[in-house]
Amino acid sequence: MTFQRIIIGLLILTIAGLAGSFYLNWRMAVQLRTIKAFVEGSVFAEAVAACEKAPSTTPFKWNGGTLTNVIGLNSVKLDKYRVVSSYTLYADGVYCDFDPIKKKADIGSNFLERE
Repeated sequence: MTFQRIIIGLLILTIAGLAGSFYLNWRMAVQLRTIKAFVEGSVFAEAVAACEKAPSTTPFKWNGGTLTNVIGLNSVKLDKYRVVSSYTLYADGVYCDFDPIKKKADIGSNFLERE
């Protein structure tokens, strides 16, 4: 009888631990989405201005473009200590990657091959 009580107690503790873990994971995911939305909103106007001014053979026209889309904030972890972020916009077949740290826009570039 004691063995059965111990097993039931361990099962209840395991279920409570899993439920707590899933709850904390859900809360962290909500907070990260909120932070990402805030950062994207604060970078958007700066990214559009930098992309329209960037020198390129293919012009990037966000204002007045027929098909515009915000790809969003992306990041690539290059090594253990360095993470490179990019905010990508798409307008009329032209991609523009904006680096919020360096404040630099690259039109038609491949984000993974960028320095």
